[in-house]
Amino acid sequence: MTIKRDYFQHAMPGDVCFGCGSANPAGLHIHSYWDDDGEEAICHWQAGEIHQGWQNVTCGGIIATLIDCHCMATAMATAIRNENRSLTSEPHLRFATGSLNVKYLQPTPIDRPLELRAHVTEIKNNKKYTLECGLYVDGKKTAAATVVAFLVYRSDQPEAQDSKFNT
Repeated sequence: MTIKRDYFQHAMPGDVCFGCGSANPAGLHIHSYWDDDGEEAICHWQAGEIHQGWQNVTCGGIIATLIDCHCMATAMATAIRNENRSLTSEPHLRFATGSLNVKYLQPTPIDRPLELRAHVTEIKNNKKYTLECGLYVDGKKTAAATVVAFLVYRSDQPEAQDSKFNT
């Protein structure tokens, strides 16, 4: 039986990002969704041999990319949910990374599925979202991150967009 999930990335038309973009054929193609309680965003992903840093260990840059993209999508999904609308409804929102602080706790193997769990811990001015994210393998945390995401685009207010991150 296949579970139908509302993946956050489906609300990102034309997304060419290496980590989450469905429009990037060489990308990682992550898919994020709410857990059953709607409290945490979940992403499952399987590394391959090309994602190694050392033999049988996932590259730290790939881990940072997974966390970054999962958190940007989680910020977007949270903002949409806070507006009481469906994930794929308009306006479309875009978030950009303000900061990404990853702590690598232990080597992350490439031969088992990775699970990312993220949630928003703070929102300022409906533009700055702070998130916590953990990366797990077999239930053991291998990396932890704090991420700041900035809302940089709303399709219903394109004239109000600014190239600077406004807090």
